[in-house]
Amino acid sequence: MSSAGCATIFRCCGPCRRIMNTGPDTSDKMPCGARGWAGYAGDIASLLLRVRATDSGGKELSVDAAVRRWADMAEELRGKKGEISFVGNGASAAMSSHCAADILKNGRVRTRVYTDPALLTATGNDVSYEASFAVPLALSMRHGDMLVAVSSSGASPNIIAAAKAGRPLGSIVTLSAFSVENPLRMLGDINFYVPTPVYGLAETCHAALLHYWTDFVVAGAREQS
Repeated sequence: MSSAGCATIFRCCGPCRRIMNTGPDTSDKMPCGARGWAGYAGDIASLLLRVRATDSGGKELSVDAAVRRWADMAEELRGKKGEISFVGNGASAAMSSHCAADILKNGRVRTRVYTDPALLTATGNDVSYEASFAVPLALSMRHGDMLVAVSSSGASPNIIAAAKAGRPLGSIVTLSAFSVENPLRMLGDINFYVPTPVYGLAETCHAALLHYWTDFVVAGAREQS
């Protein structure tokens, strides 16, 4: 993506803050970074404190309760040699791969991602890009496994398709942002939502949530060693 494109997408103006209810209009319609490091860091801190977590029925959970439940689910998979799959596009794919590596190497839970170039392009070409994760996931995920689906918009067709494919097979955990009514947020057993329409802020908060969860899983692995 060009720097001009980034500037357009990452522009965080007062009206969008009011629409998304992400806090007072202090941006003066400048790009997020133009307000200085303190302003940018403050935006991230504010969003992290306003992350919302819900269960499959839409019931609100505290973030700590949701993350601990998520960690307990991973602990259970470690014990029965189950597997956690991760899906995401772009930055969300990179975060998913990073988290999958940490959970496998340090958390000692089996993980899987579906971003191998040959697999991704073959599925996209032979089936459709919308099915790029759903097809291999349906062939790989076993009953009782977990899928972690990450999407800033919460509306990426291939992530939605993957979550729907994984739904009959195991547990689903979603991380999303943008609209509070995004479709991905309705598909998980645990759903984390960041109230921002800004890609960079959503991605940063998603990374923090993934790391926070990983810390619990790794701590559990160390206790068992």
